Amino acid sequence: MDLGESAQYIRHHLALVGRRDPLFADDAVARVHGASLGLPRALGNLARDALIAAAAEGKALVDDACARKAVAELTRE
Repeated sequence: MDLGESAQYIRHHLALVGRRDPLFADDAVARVHGASLGLPRALGNLARDALIAAAAEGKALVDDACARKAVAELTRE
């Protein structure tokens, strides 16, 4: 998937659980997209982990720092 498709994929899965308002910042989407190489399963796993990182920090929006933590956990960066 390209970046736009990845963003839509995340929005679609959030809509499936009833979330309609934005939850991921654009830079967070770009980071998880890049790290996942646009592969749906990897993208979903990274987005979930970034969401967990945001919740752990009490953030209402998944930002780049949360996405970076998710990528680091996966890649050990």
